[in-house]
Amino acid sequence: MPTRIVEKVFQRLNPKQILTALTAIDVEAKFEREQLDDDAERKRVWLVILVACVCLLMVHYLKYSSVLLDTIKIVEGWFDIKNQQWSRDFRYHPYRELLGYVWWGFWNVLCFLIIPMLTIKWVLKQPLKNYGWQIGSIKQHWLGYVLLASPIMFFAFLVSFREDFANHYPFYDLAHKSWLDLILWECIYILQFIAVEFFFRGFLVNGLRIPFGSLSIAVMCLPYLMLHFPKLWLESFGAISFGFLLGILALRSKSIWGGVGVHVAIALMMDCMAMMQTKGFPDQFMR
Repeated sequence: MPTRIVEKVFQRLNPKQILTALTAIDVEAKFEREQLDDDAERKRVWLVILVACVCLLMVHYLKYSSVLLDTIKIVEGWFDIKNQQWSRDFRYHPYRELLGYVWWGFWNVLCFLIIPMLTIKWVLKQPLKNYGWQIGSIKQHWLGYVLLASPIMFFAFLVSFREDFANHYPFYDLAHKSWLDLILWECIYILQFIAVEFFFRGFLVNGLRIPFGSLSIAVMCLPYLMLHFPKLWLESFGAISFGFLLGILALRSKSIWGGVGVHVAIALMMDCMAMMQTKGFPDQFMR
């Protein structure tokens, strides 16, 4: 049994496997393209790209807590609320930073999950499973996901001893204050990963797959890289190959959930390692 697993590992690590996977994606796309109307597919490509542009634009400019504060001020003006009570309460609320991340998570889920899903169901009139919203054949590709996640987790362990890494994660600075803070933060974080994975490895690659074939993965990698620009440069650099390999696995397994699992495992490890190096874990449930 161990010998068979070792053989499978070496097979998967062979660079030819990537070329084989890309060829298989192209062949499948070509076959489906011949069965469909070119004009309809062209319209679908334009719609997918248009929706993707709008969603990326909304997330980039609306996800910040400063926008939430501006929104509160606007609401105060609409309802003629005196003394800016809402603004003051928000600024000095004990969960002010966490509420900001709730806002951040809301826009990620709305733009990367809900809007694409509504587009698929009500405009394209297709089932969500065609865009990776299913288990698919993850079981057959589990080794690929493990091989993708393992070196990244090992590298994350090594860099976790760096001060810049330990001070960067978790994003929520008060996650160490209580288990409630930590759990609430990780729930927001995980929901965001589900949304991001569906948008890039579900909506984008599957929306462009039939006309573009494996090139749909290349198209997806560009905005996925740009999404990482505010993060540490090592993470942004790694997002290129990470997004590319996740795109291949998503199309081969016909599911986004393997990618979600990889993302969540890496993110939780990075948060835990950073907390161990700096502030430690909470010692109470609520603060």
